[in-house]
Amino acid sequence: MKKIMLFRVLLTLLLTSIFGCTTPYSYQANEFEDLIVVEATLTNQYKYQTIKISRTYTLEESTPKFEKGAIVYVTDNQGNRYDYKEDNNQYLSTSQFQAVTGRDYQLHILTKEGKTYISTTEKMPQETQIDNLEAHAVTKNGNLGVEITVNSTDPTNSSKYYRYEYDETYKVIAPLWYYKEAVIINNKIQLVDRTKEARVCYLAQSSNELLLTNTSKLSEDKVTNFPVRFINSDDIIIRNRYSILVKQYVQNLAAQTYYETLQSISNSGSILSQTQPGFFYGNLTAVDNPNEKVIGFFNVSTYSEKRLFFNFTDIFPRIPSPPYPYECPVPVPEDQADQFIFYSFSQPAAIELLKSGTKVYYPTDGPSFILYDIQCGDCNSYASNIKPSFWID
Repeated sequence: MKKIMLFRVLLTLLLTSIFGCTTPYSYQANEFEDLIVVEATLTNQYKYQTIKISRTYTLEESTPKFEKGAIVYVTDNQGNRYDYKEDNNQYLSTSQFQAVTGRDYQLHILTKEGKTYISTTEKMPQETQIDNLEAHAVTKNGNLGVEITVNSTDPTNSSKYYRYEYDETYKVIAPLWYYKEAVIINNKIQLVDRTKEARVCYLAQSSNELLLTNTSKLSEDKVTNFPVRFINSDDIIIRNRYSILVKQYVQNLAAQTYYETLQSISNSGSILSQTQPGFFYGNLTAVDNPNEKVIGFFNVSTYSEKRLFFNFTDIFPRIPSPPYPYECPVPVPEDQADQFIFYSFSQPAAIELLKSGTKVYYPTDGPSFILYDIQCGDCNSYASNIKPSFWID
């Protein structure tokens, strides 16, 4: 999601440069420019580094077009070359490596059409660690919620420019889980012990916005309580237990300026607004045609990360937790529950509903039972029952 958002922002920039006016304009498909788009961040993490290369796409299209068949590599001023290969709609380095202090790095791209693109040479900035993450209950714009803030300090006073991303993971618990499940055997309903976890599952998502700050105008190079995430108190993602991994990138002024411009454009509303800045360039150029527009930036950054866990009651001990995202009314005795449909084990309608995979069994005090939507009793229907390796309860 985050990547699609960025590509839409980049397309907005492109269309802004094409329109170049503030009067109403009827967009014509034949005015679309097919340009290369590059997303490349090299860090000091020892890992397989990734680069995304695609083409601009029209508003009628839903996803970017991956640039296939390119020769992609990074060089440094020590004569080293780091090759990349195609892998799942991105380019992945063929071996693990990391950016090193004092070296100059340059990105090279040769497309299958024979076009060559290079970046400016970039150095790795100062490495600065995240000091800590904090989560506090706050009220913003009249809404009670939890705000997650990051703190970071560079005693050398040379980091200055920071970009943040995050990955969040949260636990979901099916409220009407039962330790047995109803299955159809020989066209009859039978109860069997569950063979896989269906009560507790996990969901994950990543940030999809540009989170930037800088300390260039401060006397100290210190990021203090920078808000990376605000979650309303009624948001289901914090209903049980929640975790966030905040990623900090220290980058240079050119990269900061590039991302700030992207941020400004993405927040400006209409592409025909009066604040159109026109097309702006990153640090990549076309070798064969210097006038060709190239979208993107080759960023060399230092990286730091820190994870935080909390339960809903840790932040909000005195208010009810958010409601479960699906309607799962608590069962009551048959003579008190007009809104429920009660089934028997021999009932054909119950057999067909269980066969459909959309319903889940839940017992009653008597011989009958209730069939709930499957999300009420089996969290596998919308989440993963695989506990993340980092998870701490």
